[in-house]
Amino acid sequence: MYRFQVSAYTQTGESIGLVGSTSELGAWDITRCVRLRTSAARYPLWWTDEIDIQPSLEAGDDQRIEYKYVRFNTNDYGEWEAFGWNRWIPINHEHSSTIIVDDGAFGYLQPHPFGYPEQPTTIKQLFTADSDSLKIVVIGSSVALGHKAWLLKGWVSLLEEALQQKYGHRVVNVSEVGANVSRTIARFASVVTPEQPDVVIIALSLGNEGLAYCALHERRAVQRRFESGLQQLVKMTRKLGALPILGGVYPHNDYSSEHYWLLKDTHNRMLNWGVPILNWLPVLDNGQGRWREGLSFDPAHPNTVGHRLMFEAINLQLFDIDKAQLAKENPHFWQPNEIPIYLDNAGFYVCAYIEEKGLRISNPSPHNYTIAPYWQELQTVLQSKAKLLPGIYVAKNPQPGTLPFFAVQENGAIATTVEIPSNSDLEYTAAFNLFAPNDSQVLFYDGHLGILQKDERHLWLINESDHEYNIHPMWKEVRQALKGVPAGVYEDPLHPEIPFRTMMIGKDGLESRVKIPSQSAVLFQYQCKLSDISRIAIVPLGDRCAVRMMLYKMEYDGPAFPFDLTRTTKIADIADIIENRFDDMWNPSLLDYSPEAGRIYHSKWSGLSFAHEVEATDNPVHDMSPVYERMRVRYTARSQRFWYTIENCDQALFVRTGICDRGGMLDLVSKLEKHCQGKPFQLLLLSPQDSDEFLDIPNVLHYNAEFNPDRMYDDLEHWMYCTEIMRGILESLGISSKNLFWCPPNVRVKE
Repeated sequence: MYRFQVSAYTQTGESIGLVGSTSELGAWDITRCVRLRTSAARYPLWWTDEIDIQPSLEAGDDQRIEYKYVRFNTNDYGEWEAFGWNRWIPINHEHSSTIIVDDGAFGYLQPHPFGYPEQPTTIKQLFTADSDSLKIVVIGSSVALGHKAWLLKGWVSLLEEALQQKYGHRVVNVSEVGANVSRTIARFASVVTPEQPDVVIIALSLGNEGLAYCALHERRAVQRRFESGLQQLVKMTRKLGALPILGGVYPHNDYSSEHYWLLKDTHNRMLNWGVPILNWLPVLDNGQGRWREGLSFDPAHPNTVGHRLMFEAINLQLFDIDKAQLAKENPHFWQPNEIPIYLDNAGFYVCAYIEEKGLRISNPSPHNYTIAPYWQELQTVLQSKAKLLPGIYVAKNPQPGTLPFFAVQENGAIATTVEIPSNSDLEYTAAFNLFAPNDSQVLFYDGHLGILQKDERHLWLINESDHEYNIHPMWKEVRQALKGVPAGVYEDPLHPEIPFRTMMIGKDGLESRVKIPSQSAVLFQYQCKLSDISRIAIVPLGDRCAVRMMLYKMEYDGPAFPFDLTRTTKIADIADIIENRFDDMWNPSLLDYSPEAGRIYHSKWSGLSFAHEVEATDNPVHDMSPVYERMRVRYTARSQRFWYTIENCDQALFVRTGICDRGGMLDLVSKLEKHCQGKPFQLLLLSPQDSDEFLDIPNVLHYNAEFNPDRMYDDLEHWMYCTEIMRGILESLGISSKNLFWCPPNVRVKE
């Protein structure tokens, strides 16, 4: 008995039929076809009732029938699904259960069929514990279950038959459809451990980790999680006293060139793990990360031929194992694998944990030690014995006074200078291990920078690159990656005095700038709620771009505000623009371009002009429309940030440069007070004039100083000199990277 099914999208009133080469299927007469049905719950899947197709008495054992699907319109006119070859299935003489023939998608004809028993039968094999043959457990995903091979006779089934005949081994398949490394690790103890296997084949894919369809910036994290998960499964296997064998990676028809690079990168690393590999990629790959022609049923699965090639690529000699010898060799994999590396007369001791990819450093002596690249004796023995992975190693329990990380070079030597205090016992583990499922949550990884949530109170930031990483809210992917982390203030508890070591996380993710040195790891610890600190926003009010230039050098700059890149010579214009909530600031009817000055002037506010809006590709004399549109987009966003900042910061520091009069300052302060609605604020005026003119004006601070942006541009030394003066002013006001309010680039303002 057979039941056919196909996925087909139809319009109301349309239906699907099946017609083929036997009388049961209409003998290619479309008027006698078998009609399929569907339901609201299972659409677009269409299926037939059970069809009893009898083999021909005259034909031999290799009988098959051919068929196609037909789409009928509302007038019952039939349209064949495709030209060319027909679908086909072999006629099974012996199978007692109904066979579900899954034909994939309408119009997408497969060169080889896929069908499976509706009620699979399991045959219990006798297997005695004292037998010389091995018990082999396969844990993997749908490909390991034989999906898309006829009657699920995939590579595991073929391997099972071959090993039974050749060596008498028994194969137990505990794979699961859709399994990834996280799910497999979670299932391992319940489905593998009870079997007490001699060998465990771990057969998973990057496809089930979501590599083909995840966002571009998530691909490296998927790859690292997959590799770390496989390593964890290898360790779990060895702890059982069993031999691990890894199924290699294989293609996917939705992989791009970058996916292929990652696929090969993982493939090459797996070959160097010291674990036997079922090396499938060379026989399946078309040279672009996709299946070779005729080997796949769908993007993710091989067909019957593909499964056979996977089986044929397996070297059966891998399983020519003496069980008694295996029992003797395996215990060293799961016993504590501490390899002594170095010991001196003072008791300073270094040992490696090979399987765990860890290093322990013990210093019981009264002396401090320094592990440095120039300690050649130690470095040489580390390279020869420790087998350290290239990359970052992090402290399991970071302690004050000790570096929480060190970097390992490609040759296995430690590249970081690490101080080892007296009477200390430190243990470091490869950051690679942190990426393993169920160890920590990978929030972001781009191949160099990793952000991992250790638990609800701790975040690791790991920089594997040779340059410093500058992480800030304008980095959209990082900001969004941190949205799921509990909101609050996180700090580096080991170095709280270092600038840019405070992470502020709100409902929209990262809200501060953080800097991570090259080849390093920093552990951030939750300190308090955001509401427990007072965050101060710095908002420039012109007259030119000097304030933004100095904030840029201090790395306090965020997305631009309305006055950052304008010239606003009149303080009365500033007060009026804010009072009008920036309406008309970029109104084309009030803007006039001057070719001689290369600036755009404002007719309503005569002290306002723009010098950075016309770009090289524009033709402003004849067509200002692209400039006006660009200004509309830019200044709409900048004005929204202005109001968002005032609404959401705890305190505001408005900064104005250039000559001002007392009356103008009084007017501006009045307008700001109105719009701040009781929120604390100060107006910092930086101008070359006597401070007495501004005495007793509430909320106003004046410094007799001149900051000329033209001179800064021409003289970097002067720019840095001005920046240090500005830094000192802000420090005197209690403003630092620990309490600076950062406005995100894209905001929504309450109406």
